[in-house]
Amino acid sequence: MKKLWTTALALLFGMAVAAGQITVWTHFGGPELDFLKAQAQRYEKATGVGVQVVEVPFNDIKQKFILGAPQGEAADLVVTVPHDWLGEMAAAGVLEPVGKYATKDYLSGLMPVAVSAFSYGGKLFGLPMNAESVALIYNKDLVQTPPATWDEFLALAKKYTTGDTFGFLYDLGNPYFNYGWFKAYGAYVFGKNPDGSLNPSDLGLGGEPGYKAGQFIKDLRYKYELIPEGVDYGVADGAFKDGVLAMILNGPWALGDYKKAGLNFGIAPLPAPPGGGAWGPFVGVQGVVVNAYSKNKIAAVNFAKALVNPANQVAFNKAGGRIPVSLGALERLKDDPVVKGFSTTIAMGDPMPNIPAMGKVWGPWGNALALITQKPDSDVKKIIDDMVAEIAGAIKGE
Repeated sequence: MKKLWTTALALLFGMAVAAGQITVWTHFGGPELDFLKAQAQRYEKATGVGVQVVEVPFNDIKQKFILGAPQGEAADLVVTVPHDWLGEMAAAGVLEPVGKYATKDYLSGLMPVAVSAFSYGGKLFGLPMNAESVALIYNKDLVQTPPATWDEFLALAKKYTTGDTFGFLYDLGNPYFNYGWFKAYGAYVFGKNPDGSLNPSDLGLGGEPGYKAGQFIKDLRYKYELIPEGVDYGVADGAFKDGVLAMILNGPWALGDYKKAGLNFGIAPLPAPPGGGAWGPFVGVQGVVVNAYSKNKIAAVNFAKALVNPANQVAFNKAGGRIPVSLGALERLKDDPVVKGFSTTIAMGDPMPNIPAMGKVWGPWGNALALITQKPDSDVKKIIDDMVAEIAGAIKGE
């Protein structure tokens, strides 16, 4: 039965090639899926090349693509994949490098962080489409102007930490949410090789920068008394939706619920922490990738280019609220406070590492943060040192 299904699927793909058709896998739903299907129809009308849009669950796409592409059983392109999949997919040889199809004008018209995110081993492996990060989201009924300095931030946070209300909350033990503090104190996850690629042997979460970041995160609970024990993502998010939290660190995925709650909110970057440099978050970028085994690469690339042009990034934002990475699209949406707030914050950040070694980092990092914030006398230096040693050992396969 499996062989019969495989043969039928291969036949379907063969017919698509013969008919001048490309196949697109997508995890989109709702208005975003409607947008994609409309673009497919427009492309087919303009070029005569048919576009078959196939819905595939997000969590199934990567493995299906890696296994199916060499067998001729994967789509010509995927709309979209997160950039932190690139390392594994590129290493498997299933992604077409698209740098040769991208002009200098196109690349210069994108946020640099987006180009960096979709580069792996010195090559561009996808066309970036939208990005996300965390930012300071504040309740305008409580905070009229976002704080520009740490002193302003702390004064506001203290003002609303009363027992009945809270000044500032977020998921304190989550590495993704905490990266900005590490960056502010000079830490990094992986260093870079001379060609710009990430070097998993160069770990930068430890040493003095890591100690300072860890101590600051601990201070948010025990020195400044802003984030009590027991606060996780759900608690912080719920408090903000209930209108009893002045400021939260969260991302664009939360805004739908905040709008439903009738909140009047604003978006801004966090200020630099005491003694640190500029805060900047982890950035996640989604983009379109092309099958290295596709028989219709040119048509696939041309459709991908159409999807990510500035006008269509604006249309995609209107469909689902995603933050464009096209500078032209951002200019057209400059009066949208959500786009302006998050695009400003995204530009300050770094892409999450897209190499497979990052998978060895999250667990030890999260465990270290839990230990650091567990009690007021936690040994930050030892916890950070142990974390770095654990990560290094895991990457080496020890």
